[in-house]
Amino acid sequence: MALTRAAVLTLVAAYLGLFVGLIDANAVNLALPAIRDDLGGGIAGAQWTIDAYNITFAAALLTAGSLGDRFGRRRLLQIGLTLFIAASVACALAPALPALLAARAVQGLGAAMMLPQGLAITSAAFPDPADRARSTAAWAFAAASSTAIGPLLGGVLADTAGWRWIFWVNAPVGALALILSLRHLPESRDPAAARIDIPGQCLAVLGLAALTLVLVEGHTWPWQRIVPVALVAACALAAFVAVQHRSVRPMLPLDLFGSRRLVGALLATFTMTFGIYGLLLVNSFAFQQQRGLSALATAVWFLPLPITYLALIPAANGLARRTSARTAMTAGLGLMAAGLLLYAAVGPTASVWLLELSLVLAGAGLALNTGPAVSLAMSAIPVQRSGLGAGVVNLSRLLGITVGVAVLGSAMAAIGGDLGVRVALVVGGLCQLAGAAAALGLARDSTVPALEKETTHA
Repeated sequence: MALTRAAVLTLVAAYLGLFVGLIDANAVNLALPAIRDDLGGGIAGAQWTIDAYNITFAAALLTAGSLGDRFGRRRLLQIGLTLFIAASVACALAPALPALLAARAVQGLGAAMMLPQGLAITSAAFPDPADRARSTAAWAFAAASSTAIGPLLGGVLADTAGWRWIFWVNAPVGALALILSLRHLPESRDPAAARIDIPGQCLAVLGLAALTLVLVEGHTWPWQRIVPVALVAACALAAFVAVQHRSVRPMLPLDLFGSRRLVGALLATFTMTFGIYGLLLVNSFAFQQQRGLSALATAVWFLPLPITYLALIPAANGLARRTSARTAMTAGLGLMAAGLLLYAAVGPTASVWLLELSLVLAGAGLALNTGPAVSLAMSAIPVQRSGLGAGVVNLSRLLGITVGVAVLGSAMAAIGGDLGVRVALVVGGLCQLAGAAAALGLARDSTVPALEKETTHA
């Protein structure tokens, strides 16, 4: 049965915030060389332009999901949108790299507040498994559309009006998302949701920031500096796990990871974004520096990946329904790995059609993995915890982006030239092969238990 007009408007209102955030993230990737030329900082500055956003996004994500469960998901979505728009304006006005990075960090906080709420709102509003599957497909479609439009928009703006307009365009789209949320989103909450876990939140920020610092800057540091910062990261992350284990109402309930299906879906999501967003960074510099193309030309040549992704989403979801999420995820990660390894094998200055083939393979794999992994993860979590569940799904995605950009960017920068690009993409491809093995071994499908309907109101 097709979704009603009201249901479609609910989906648009819930996912437009996701669209804004992903447009921004994908557009910025194409503008990194322009930002570097304008504000300085080299490749490390470019990595921080991405990861300053991702660190605060990932670290605050679970708390934001729980806050939405407790105080209202629509309310948190609206607060996050407002903060994201304000930070985008600050990015557009940034006079120097430190100001841009600070504004990007605030932007990440706003994104953390708004993005988990979309999946949680639709999970609560569409408790029927068939309707929930359609809403998840709509989520994947929104992500795919922004992945196609973002790089093209970033390339056009970087080559014409300037990279700052990438941030200016967030304002009108964000305002539209706010208006739609007021008119078409039901409010939903879970009265039993956890309180804010302040020690866990602080340890998460410290651990993730220290880990990213080592991954981004470590290749230029002496070991005397690397070891203390790495120890801080390891101790903070270990303390985070210990705090979550002892807490009555933890930020990240460790009992969630008793589900093999959930763990498999999260690992598939992490390795997917590790490779794909690392590829975005590496490809942007390879095409603009080593092939001498403009930002717009780089974006146009990159289009086969998002277009393939967008075109194959219906077929990918159909395959997952006819076979299993496990089959689709394993095949998807295998195809993504094949794409990255082909790119690495032929090198960034090879025939452009070989590189295009590698991007088509990666796009096909992305379509096969994205929707089934999200559906499997959300089906493994009770609807009463859907806000937290959406936060965990997005956390695995953000951690993959953060670590992938840091690792692949540093590999490219440390080695340099054609070989640096090849080594970075081999690392990304091997990570995705490991993800395929995890999906095959862990994401075994079983009957999804009946979902208890959660009350929603306008």
